[in-house]
Amino acid sequence: MATAIRVKARVSQEHLDARRRQILDGAARCFARNGFHATSVQDVLGAVGLSAGAVYRYFRGKDEIIAAIATEAFAGIRGAFEEASRATPPPTPDVLIGPVLRLFLEERIEGADRQAFARLIIQVRTETLRNERLARTLSEGYNGMRVVWADLVALYKEGGILAADVPADHVARTLIAVVQGFIAQQALFGDVAVDVLEDGIRGLMSMSVDPIR
Repeated sequence: MATAIRVKARVSQEHLDARRRQILDGAARCFARNGFHATSVQDVLGAVGLSAGAVYRYFRGKDEIIAAIATEAFAGIRGAFEEASRATPPPTPDVLIGPVLRLFLEERIEGADRQAFARLIIQVRTETLRNERLARTLSEGYNGMRVVWADLVALYKEGGILAADVPADHVARTLIAVVQGFIAQQALFGDVAVDVLEDGIRGLMSMSVDPIR
């Protein structure tokens, strides 16, 4: 009897998790396609094929949905970078950034074009101007990314592939800015493959302080 109860509880939680995933993915497609403000809760309901009661069981409105999408995105990106950084020696930025961006820009929103997630990120940033909760979520995510990259930079220094006198946080902020700029280009123009970013970073890393003749 106890085993049956545990199995039922596990199945129920799996069902709840799958339903929540269904709502977030459907909402993300709507927001990326039509914009946050132009998307109504009814649009989200139509996209996920659920009743209002089913959706409101998980989220009280669009603000909570977009905050959940942002929180999940930052956690996923940070986790991907942390996992990649455990390699010995740690991969350099040109090797590390590309696979993570491909995962989130090209595969994150199922059934959407590859600009979808980039457009969604830009919308989230804009929305922080009026949404304090979302602004805090974004700030926490950004600070978490700074910690991850600062730790990586420290490993680069220990390995002798980065100058020891450059503050780790300065390099971390710069790398984050590079990624943010790339995402903005993808959202606005849609013609920038991740390979371009990888090649660009690799080229900058190959620069020498002595003139190349």
